[in-house]
Amino acid sequence: MLSARDRLLVFMSNFELSIKKQEMILESLDDFSVDSVLSNPVALQILTREELHKMAESYDRHALDSAIENMQKNGIKLVTIFNDDYPEKLKDLPDRPLLLYAKGDLSLANKKSIGMVGTRMPSNYGRIVAEKFAGKLAESGLVIVSGLCYGIDEISHRKTLESGGKTIAVVGSGFASIYPATNAVLAEEIAQKGLLLSEYPPSFKAKRYTFPRRNRIIAGLSDGVLIVEAGFKSGTVHTKEYALEYGKDIFAVPGNITSSKSELTNALIKSGQAECTLSPNEIIDFYGMKKTSKQKVAVLSFDEQNIVSLLQDGEKDFDFLARKSKIPVNILNSCLTTLEIRGLIRKLPAQTYALV
Repeated sequence: MLSARDRLLVFMSNFELSIKKQEMILESLDDFSVDSVLSNPVALQILTREELHKMAESYDRHALDSAIENMQKNGIKLVTIFNDDYPEKLKDLPDRPLLLYAKGDLSLANKKSIGMVGTRMPSNYGRIVAEKFAGKLAESGLVIVSGLCYGIDEISHRKTLESGGKTIAVVGSGFASIYPATNAVLAEEIAQKGLLLSEYPPSFKAKRYTFPRRNRIIAGLSDGVLIVEAGFKSGTVHTKEYALEYGKDIFAVPGNITSSKSELTNALIKSGQAECTLSPNEIIDFYGMKKTSKQKVAVLSFDEQNIVSLLQDGEKDFDFLARKSKIPVNILNSCLTTLEIRGLIRKLPAQTYALV
């Protein structure tokens, strides 16, 4: 059962009020009802005329009751700063959300976690690195926190689930308006196997400002933030700034110095703001997590061994493999297909291959 104060926060979440305004309104009230807000002299000074008009025009007690009931029926938990199950890691942040909408296992928010963030348009290198780190870190028991957008976010969530790990997705929209819409199915899977979080009501559509705001929650929930691949114009810059402000550990994977997608990571490493991170084991050791002993046991033919050996130092295209291995093209195609099916290599665009 929600308290009157919690219900008021649910109502106010529909009007894009700043956290400061919400806090000031709550402090000015003795009776936590919407009617009190609309008639309280202090609250009338805090809110603009437009905000007051919108609140007065849309308030319907029965509609609010119905909306809350429908959310709870759909598995959405309403968690306010005044509740015992509010995430401990967020409580002391200066700009903590006063209300969270949650679907899934809320206990994950209090476990050891690593935020994985980066560009929405990763290179092949970025994709490989994101999958490698997400899989290993998830297997070690670290909860992977990210933002459910294209690119590094999506790759990190998917690989975590594929590895049997736990992930938290913090979204910049309501649950009924997931952005991007193509990740709505992924969002539901995360809600079933991990945790989906938002500070916006279900029907709220993402706006330009909601993504930087979402990033403060990602940084706040994470014990450390891993930047996989990102340029100076990436929204990852906001997550990095929040992580620094909150005193979080920052890790960065170095990248190609000629690639704009690695500008931020390389600069953070050079400036000393981030730890240069070359292996998931470095983060696993840093947090004292358990290393997994999972290894792919595979019996390879001579030709397959040759291909794997050629891929040890990075991705290679088909022509390179054919030239260096001297394997006939038809047999090389067959070997590559077999290795891919067995999960030992992956096929990338432009007939390029890499080890998993």
